[in-house]
Amino acid sequence: MNSVASTPLAAADQRVSASADSVSFVVRHRVRAGAHAAYEAWLVETMRAAAAFPGHQGVQVVRPTEGGVDYTIIVSFATHDDATRWYQSAERARLIEAVQPHLAAAERVSVGAGIDYWFQPESPAAGEPAVKPPAWKQWLITTSVIWPLTMVVPWAFGPLFKAFPVLGAYGVAHGILAAVIVAIVVWLIMPRYTELVHDWLFRKE
Repeated sequence: MNSVASTPLAAADQRVSASADSVSFVVRHRVRAGAHAAYEAWLVETMRAAAAFPGHQGVQVVRPTEGGVDYTIIVSFATHDDATRWYQSAERARLIEAVQPHLAAAERVSVGAGIDYWFQPESPAAGEPAVKPPAWKQWLITTSVIWPLTMVVPWAFGPLFKAFPVLGAYGVAHGILAAVIVAIVVWLIMPRYTELVHDWLFRKE
């Protein structure tokens, strides 16, 4: 979902192998004032088109708060080849052309494998190096998300494990809790959380 032909995927080839378990586009759009309704209609059409491509694993949309203009869209595919097929398709090119009148600034796109997209480097200005969050900030954000979930999720599942002892068996319960926590982190919290702390995350120290 980028108007610059294949640049993000070409850069991603250095980090993402063709056999990667998951490849995600992170697209950030700044929508023009008064164009939100038209943009939302475009978004629905784009999600429907992407879903028809092989390997599509879903789309997450982080919408702006009231009065805001910034959207973040995360499009996931099973492999690098699947992502490339969508990225280079005529359908995507048509959709990108159609959305241009609704955007107030050029879109920002990054590509990563697995959960890499949480901390993708900022697109640099001409002649400047890419800005990537320091490791300690990535650690702090990830810990601040997982820590409370490791307390809340086991407590919430306690009654279920008591009602169905087989689910509460050693190893089984751990697997269920891990799957639930990872799902909450990946699909619900991290996309919104990293957008919320974006300025701090990428601030040059």
